[in-house]
Amino acid sequence: MTDGVTGSTADASDERTPLRILSLESRRADEMRSLIERHGGVATVAPSMREIPLEENPAALAFGEELLAGRIDVVVFLTGVGATALMETLETRWPRGEIVSALERCITVVRGPKPTVVLSKWGLRIDHRAPEPNTWRELLSTLANAVDLSGRRIAIQEYGKPSDELYRALESRGASLLPVPVYRWALPVETAPLRDAVQRTIAGDFDVILFTSAQQLHSVLEIASESGLSSEWLAAANRCVVASIGPTATETLVEGGLGVDLQPSHPKMGPLVKEALEAGRRLLAGKQG
Repeated sequence: MTDGVTGSTADASDERTPLRILSLESRRADEMRSLIERHGGVATVAPSMREIPLEENPAALAFGEELLAGRIDVVVFLTGVGATALMETLETRWPRGEIVSALERCITVVRGPKPTVVLSKWGLRIDHRAPEPNTWRELLSTLANAVDLSGRRIAIQEYGKPSDELYRALESRGASLLPVPVYRWALPVETAPLRDAVQRTIAGDFDVILFTSAQQLHSVLEIASESGLSSEWLAAANRCVVASIGPTATETLVEGGLGVDLQPSHPKMGPLVKEALEAGRRLLAGKQG
């Protein structure tokens, strides 16, 4: 692998050579940089995405009307950011107390810890929680074991991209679905760091690439494709150690053409960085050997 400054080949077996880490984290970019440096890596953080609340959200308001009319049986919250954005949208038309009271009449299900925190702040009862690693499979299992799905109307707070596999599985069990899109993903306003990261990946400037979201790959490939470099970037990225925060991201990475070398013991940023730095040199040596 080529060092981005000197052009020399990095020796993966040399413990004195720090691993060069590329992260595509956006919202927690500063925290990610600090984690990488704390564990002895050389950090490059190139924000790859931003969350855009839907300026006009008729789907969310239609959900609110159905909810207050008592026509929703189960409400599934997938993300904390999305749950917050949904409440903010609903509050443009109804008081929060009225919304929470209507939610209390439903079965509430959360996918992971972040929506749990948000709903707790609302004082809302949580009936069921999908366990780690919090993919659609765990969510489906939780719903299927806890609720008679046949004939139930289930509202699902989306988080950018619809979960088609989950929807098909629920519908096959007789449920009626009401997807509630709240926000979508876009490239960051300033794309220069991401463009530079694409070029540097191709040049061999990184040893490890960290993915904390499935959407990050879509953003990178969108930037790379603008210059006709998608294939070159994928080939170069596969020469690096690719670390994915969990199964949901991993599925997208594999479908997109990346081999995933590592998933942390827990799908959180801290374990991802720690375990990627601990195993990175060994994994990189295996790729080079």
